[in-house]
Amino acid sequence: MPAQPPLALALDVDQAHNRIDTMTVIDVRTPGEYRSGHLPGAHNVPLDHIQRALGALKNAATRADILIVCASGARSENAAKTLAQHNIPAATLTGGTNAWAERGHDLHHPQTCATPQNTWSMERQVRLTAGTIVLIGLALGLLHPAFQLISAAIAGGLVFSALTNTCGMAAVLAKLPHNRPRQADFDSTLAILSQR
Repeated sequence: MPAQPPLALALDVDQAHNRIDTMTVIDVRTPGEYRSGHLPGAHNVPLDHIQRALGALKNAATRADILIVCASGARSENAAKTLAQHNIPAATLTGGTNAWAERGHDLHHPQTCATPQNTWSMERQVRLTAGTIVLIGLALGLLHPAFQLISAAIAGGLVFSALTNTCGMAAVLAKLPHNRPRQADFDSTLAILSQR
């Protein structure tokens, strides 16, 4: 059997599809997003739990190449950078699960859920929250012009988010109960990844 080429920093959908059975796939989206459909065999380790999973991910990297996945690629890039800082090699999926599905590949749903929950993607949650706050700021601005600063602050935050490819609002929304993993689910994922 020919040796696999070295793991690249980013894999496109076709490259990932050809190697999916030989890789450990880590989905860094929220549990709700994960339940809405994920790559076959993916393990859910939300981005804000990556630090807690470093030991398990280091063990997993000794058995197979790691592929980090999110909805579009931004969160997976952040996760891969964190892993690289701890000498854990990992690739990302260019375009994330969105690109995977657009290419016609199936998304799987956890067996524990007979029907996937209708949880919005993090991007959609951010758009709703930002839009709502902007509208409130504009409405309150009719009472006093200083309230328009609320809308200006959100606009500034969105520009900063785009320039830095980070999102503080997503980090806050990820802490809401519907976006948090159940401790038992997370512990069992870590146990699976830690097995030698």
